Amino acid sequence: MDLLLLLIIFVASILCFLIFGGLKPLRNGVNKINYGLGARAPEATGSLPIIGHLHLLGGSQLRHKRLGSMAEKFGSIFTIKLGVHRVLVVSNSEMAKACLTTNDRVFASRPKQMSSDLMAYNYANVGDAPYGPYWRHIRKLIVLELASHHRAQMLAHTRVSEVKSYMVDMYKTWVRDKGSSETVMVDMKQWFGNLIVSMVISMMFGNNFARSEHDRKQFRKAIRLWMDISGVFVPSDFIPWLRWLDLGGYEKKMKKTAIEMDDVLSAWLEDQNKKMNSTSTQQVHESRHQTVFMAALLSRVKEEINEDLYGLSTDNIVKATSLAIFAGATDTTTATLTWALSLLVDNPLVLKKAQQELEKHVGRERKVEESDMHNLVYLQAIIKETMRLYPVVPLLVPHESIEDCIVGGYTVPKGTRLLLNAWKIHHDPQIWTNPFEFRPERFVTSEKDIDVKGRNFELIPFGSGRRVCLGMSFALESMQLILASIIHEFEFQNPSNEQIDMTESGGLISHKDSPLELLVAPRLSPHVYEVLL
Repeated sequence: MDLLLLLIIFVASILCFLIFGGLKPLRNGVNKINYGLGARAPEATGSLPIIGHLHLLGGSQLRHKRLGSMAEKFGSIFTIKLGVHRVLVVSNSEMAKACLTTNDRVFASRPKQMSSDLMAYNYANVGDAPYGPYWRHIRKLIVLELASHHRAQMLAHTRVSEVKSYMVDMYKTWVRDKGSSETVMVDMKQWFGNLIVSMVISMMFGNNFARSEHDRKQFRKAIRLWMDISGVFVPSDFIPWLRWLDLGGYEKKMKKTAIEMDDVLSAWLEDQNKKMNSTSTQQVHESRHQTVFMAALLSRVKEEINEDLYGLSTDNIVKATSLAIFAGATDTTTATLTWALSLLVDNPLVLKKAQQELEKHVGRERKVEESDMHNLVYLQAIIKETMRLYPVVPLLVPHESIEDCIVGGYTVPKGTRLLLNAWKIHHDPQIWTNPFEFRPERFVTSEKDIDVKGRNFELIPFGSGRRVCLGMSFALESMQLILASIIHEFEFQNPSNEQIDMTESGGLISHKDSPLELLVAPRLSPHVYEVLL
């Protein structure tokens, strides 16, 4: 966050507060904040009038690391003020468990923010929707569609097909562009991103989603803008009376981006609605299991959702759900794969061990298949260790309490926001030996029983409880297949003799800040790539 912007916010806030606000009267001489069931969690020092602790989260230090440093001083559970909002910061696995098990329902809601209002069809996005009947109903429909055996088979087929296609393209690129060194330079961060986007588009919308490659590129550009701006710091999210100023121009940018995304999704929906209107009800029901995910969801929403109940059109519900699933499935998966390959290239002995496991269970005469995954124990450990070291949502998506509760003996009032510092938990030296070292072996020895699915609070990259990531299975299955395939079929080398730059980007998603440009060469016989040259 730019310090000049903070200064502007501070001055503007004071002016707006004096003009439109004023101190609320105390009841019986005591501020209402002191009422509750017991002691409040300690508040970090350094709060300023109006902006609270916002200034402490500015500067070059990443927010999860800054809050991690504050936890060293104020404890594993403390509070801060971000503008007008009180926030409970949790940096300990036991406290995280208390929040997401005992108090799971209490913390099942989400804070309101401008991006969800303007770019998620007025909080229709299942990831940002407040806890209540609408969220429960949509979540149930998504789980039913994703969990069906037939849908799982269709998704697996699409996943395998896309991965094989991109592997062939990589080999063709090497044949075409290899130099005397018999290698070709590839930006693997971009390569992973293109593969994941293509895979998710095919799974959700089918190959006919866009009428042309130009339309597909436009969609990718629009979704990229949508995801970038969804994770920005918006002053009015913390100090609501600043919204009319639109500091930073975020409201204008969000409205423009929302229109661009809506144009793409509306065109797809128009085609689907025409197909459904020209088909009998019985045929629609029978074809649900033969269609891509979003078409099946559209059919189910039209059957089950009463528009009067939620005040949202079925089309907007489906478009918002599309955005939620797409955003959740693409950026996070891309980031984790980029971190994983970066770590492997920097640790060649680990990479060699993973390739030896692949040769043992797959060999060098065929490609990796999904049926091989259960044998690749060390590869799974590499992915776990990557998500431990570099959780792509280091501060899990914020929760908000819907009633008073108790956490760690402290009273947490209704309306308190909850930030779970997954990065700090994943680097807790009381849990993890040498927590900053890349050691996949820990997950095949001492920590082999710890998984990432929300049952072990020492490792929660996908969150836990009611708000656990709905795309967790897709992410794990996709990452395992892609990482196994890429290191089985290709060798990677850093063109520099230095370690790879592992600088993290800011924002909601923790990306590798710089490209991952590597020298690539095939490691299998030409016939395995099934390429006719």
